[in-house]
Amino acid sequence: MAICEHLSETGDPAPKTPEGCEECLAIGGRWVHLRRCLECGHIGCCDSSPGKHATKHFHDTSHPVVQSYERGEDWRWCFVDSQMG
Repeated sequence: MAICEHLSETGDPAPKTPEGCEECLAIGGRWVHLRRCLECGHIGCCDSSPGKHATKHFHDTSHPVVQSYERGEDWRWCFVDSQMG
C-alpha cells in the first residue's frame, strides 16, 4: 500500500501549547496521550482521553494529519485515509 498524499506532504509546525492539550488546559480537563496537528501545530488529546480533542480538531478544521506528541514516538496518522505513516 502506498503512503497517502496527506502523509507525504506534512509540515512541521511548532506546537501551539507544548505543555498539553489546548482545550483541556483551557477547561481544566485531563488527557491520556497528546497529538500534534501537522498543519497548524494544535496540540490535542487522543481518543482514549475524555475530550478526544485531536479528532475534534480534525472535524472542525479538516487538517488531515496528526503526529504523536509523546516522548519517543514519531508516528503519524491521516484521518482522511485512516492510514499510519
